[in-house]
Amino acid sequence: MTKKWSCLAIACLATLLLSLDLTVLHLALPRLVADLGASSTQLLWIGDMYGFALAGLLITMGNLGDRIGRKRLLLIGAAAFGAASVVTAYAPSPELLIAARALLGVAAATIMPSTLSIIRNVFTEPGERTAAIGIWSGMSAAGFALGPVIGGLLLDHFWWGSVFLINVPIMALVLVGGALILPESRNPDAGRIDVLSVALSFTGIVAVVYALKEAAHQGVGGTDVLVAALVGVTGLAWFVARQRRLAEPLIDVRLFARRAFSASIGTNMLAIFSLIAMMMMFAWYLQLVLEWSALESGLAQLPGGLAGAVGGVVAAKLIGVIGRNGVVALGLALNAVSFLFYATLGLELNYLLLLIPMVIGGMGVGLAFTVNNDNVLATVPSQRAGAAAAVSETSFELGGALGIAVLGTVLNSAYGANLDLPAGFPAGEARESIAGALDVATRLPAEQAGQLVQAARVAFVESLNLTALVTAGLLALVAVLALIGLRGVPKVIPEEVLVRAHS
Repeated sequence: MTKKWSCLAIACLATLLLSLDLTVLHLALPRLVADLGASSTQLLWIGDMYGFALAGLLITMGNLGDRIGRKRLLLIGAAAFGAASVVTAYAPSPELLIAARALLGVAAATIMPSTLSIIRNVFTEPGERTAAIGIWSGMSAAGFALGPVIGGLLLDHFWWGSVFLINVPIMALVLVGGALILPESRNPDAGRIDVLSVALSFTGIVAVVYALKEAAHQGVGGTDVLVAALVGVTGLAWFVARQRRLAEPLIDVRLFARRAFSASIGTNMLAIFSLIAMMMMFAWYLQLVLEWSALESGLAQLPGGLAGAVGGVVAAKLIGVIGRNGVVALGLALNAVSFLFYATLGLELNYLLLLIPMVIGGMGVGLAFTVNNDNVLATVPSQRAGAAAAVSETSFELGGALGIAVLGTVLNSAYGANLDLPAGFPAGEARESIAGALDVATRLPAEQAGQLVQAARVAFVESLNLTALVTAGLLALVAVLALIGLRGVPKVIPEEVLVRAHS
């Protein structure tokens, strides 16, 4: 029993670090401009390259773990992640930093599905498995919340590379603890990995993620967006068709015919969709409207991440009371309620009006994310856990990109339409975003600058309120779909039933 929970601790430690790394970089971007002279285009690639490599390789690495061993792949990934973190921290140029971020993404792609599939193989009793996944999900949520706090503390005292060096001692603990404690597991009947399927999955997913992110910047009509979307959809369609013909596919696409699997993947995407949207909106609102520091903003958002961790632990208990569909629907409904509160935020803030919905929404994300991940893993036998975990993690990446693209577009479009300036006022880039408006204001006379700043903040808050309402409505709809789509999924599915269902 003790060894099981020691294995979980190692998996959670690795997951916590990966979640931290997804959010900690954003605070360091202004320093990169000053220290490395990075251009705006290079900054975008520095921020996005990690996610591109991670999303594109998750399915491949999940299958690789099933074949060579999940413990082995996790240890290889941990060593690579630590080494890439050092290279990233001391990168002397933007070009090398972009390359190092790509290496970090590749290493992260080996770790993410390995942690979840190890949990699936160690915790064979259904109730324990759900509880373990709840704790794992909670650590992931906590990492998102801690990232801005830790990043702010480090950047207040050290150079930008310090936010990457914190990875090294943590990954060293994962390496030593993993080597001593983790059991090895693999699929003894797995065949060779189909190289063309790897190429198709990587190309399709990266192209789709790129299209979604670019749509948020330049709109859906941009040439780059349309070409990337066409390449992505074509690549994924070819990938799916090929999986149907292979004896040993990277993904058994027949799984999507099962409601427990497909509905969980879909609702997982929307849960992450809302989480990323919340983080994006809060970062701008707290820092650009309320003028809080990065550290203050990070600390303000911390209760939401901690509530997500609590939700992950509580989810296992609630399944026995209201069923799996009830827990997921409840989680999404709580998230919808939190966004209704966000629709009332103004130019001044009583922190309680932010804290209460943040805790409610964080709890909701923890509930939905935990049960959906457990549903995905409970749909396949333990031999295919790596592949199933990779699909779940890929939905996470796609959900995040979709949230930024859709809600970022709504936010920016509403902001531009709501910005009310006197006739003949030099708007220019001020109409593109509140950050652009504040930058323009620094180059204007004091009176005009004050008018522009006030108008930009009013327009942003109005667009924030509208975006929150759109998100609330979407989450409420998905909560109903989850209640219906996951209806009839057993509260507990014994392992022997899984094997028979898959065979």
